Amino acid sequence: MESTTHSHSHSNYSPPNIGQRNSGGILNPLRRLVDGIPVKNSRFAHLVCQVIPCCCPFERSIQVFGRTFDIPPLCKLNPLYDEFVGMRFRALSYLADDCGEDITKYIC
Repeated sequence: MESTTHSHSHSNYSPPNIGQRNSGGILNPLRRLVDGIPVKNSRFAHLVCQVIPCCCPFERSIQVFGRTFDIPPLCKLNPLYDEFVGMRFRALSYLADDCGEDITKYIC
């Protein structure tokens, strides 16, 4: 077994997780709030599924003067995008599993 040497002075040092959210982010309390909203009411679940789209409505291809311009999905710029998609999934799961409803009208 090889021993590794560390170039840092702190024995409990661990490098930051690249690609994961910063744990000290200013929006984290809001993210936790949205993640913590329970979906326990069918009216609320239907509202969530109607208001939060299943795919980004902003992605477009526009043709101007014979040239095509692609507008990327701007939903990813929303810092709470993942939390809203998670809430929509919880609402769909509640309607299908707990209420036994057909959710195909909410699926793209």
